Amino acid sequence: MKILVINSGSSSIKYKLFEMPSERLLKNGAIEHIGEDGSKFRDHYSGLKIILEEIKLVEAVGHRVVHGAEDFNKPALVNEQVIKGIKKCCAIAPLHNPANLSGILACQKLLPGVKQVVVFDTAFHQSIPEQAFIYGLPYDYYQKLRARKYGFHGTSHEYVAAEASRLLKKPASRLKLITCHLGNGSSITAVCGGKSVDTSMGYTPLEGLVMGTRCGDVDPALITHIMHKKNLNPKEMDRILNKESGLKGISGISNDMRLLEAKANEGNQRAKLAVDIFVYRIRKYIGAYLAVLGGLDALIFTAGIGENQASVRDSICKGLFDCLKVKPKILVIPTNEELMIARQTYKLIKRPAKR
Repeated sequence: MKILVINSGSSSIKYKLFEMPSERLLKNGAIEHIGEDGSKFRDHYSGLKIILEEIKLVEAVGHRVVHGAEDFNKPALVNEQVIKGIKKCCAIAPLHNPANLSGILACQKLLPGVKQVVVFDTAFHQSIPEQAFIYGLPYDYYQKLRARKYGFHGTSHEYVAAEASRLLKKPASRLKLITCHLGNGSSITAVCGGKSVDTSMGYTPLEGLVMGTRCGDVDPALITHIMHKKNLNPKEMDRILNKESGLKGISGISNDMRLLEAKANEGNQRAKLAVDIFVYRIRKYIGAYLAVLGGLDALIFTAGIGENQASVRDSICKGLFDCLKVKPKILVIPTNEELMIARQTYKLIKRPAKR
């Protein structure tokens, strides 16, 4: 079965075509600058039309959708009810869900009759217990506004956890894992028995680790204080927290960890400070999740920084497990979110119909 996996961004479409169940990658590519001035692609429909002129006989489509809130805890076949659910989540993921939805609607027009499956970044984390996802706010805010931790990068965390099970030759049900997805956006997840039991990102991807341009954990009272002192409105403050903070804000140089390490080695103190804070926050979360899990079989690194920057991994791991009698395995596993989406799409479509 030929399964086309699509990741529709606000101005881009990334795609991979797999032959399933062999998992052979047949084709991949990307279209960028959709809807921008001077672009020949005015919308996702025109972009996908070009892609599908090159790719024939697509038998199913798998879509990445960032936010499924509490409505979706597993992949779903696209229908009108699912589309309504994705639209409802646009309010809490305004940068991602509308773009994801554009890809789905375009495929409905261009591939009539072809089954589509949506795989949600948040779904893997729907197994997190209440004591981990409820914030210390009036409970009414959760009941009426669904203000809670959702977590992200779920497809990546789920993929590397499954790969760890394969590499360690142990069933997922018997493993305690900490998965570190470290890139421009970074998150850490505690995985017990193949299920997410806590994760660092929250209601939005802003919570948790210091990231490329995101601040991560910060005292909420400090935010209102800065807004008052700097006379900032909510939109301006949101931009600072998401786009001007993190490694970029601390260093004053860049959000690129490779450049920051090079500058730190040359003696730039703010670059060194940014790297040190990044490493420290990760170590702190690993320690917390070690306590949550009550043991650890493996610590897994993935994504751009996690896979490619050994010096950062070494700094994170140095002396980290000296207090343990049995040291966990340290694994570097390249993530493959598109393959995970293809697997889940194939599994859902091939499932026998209920009688």
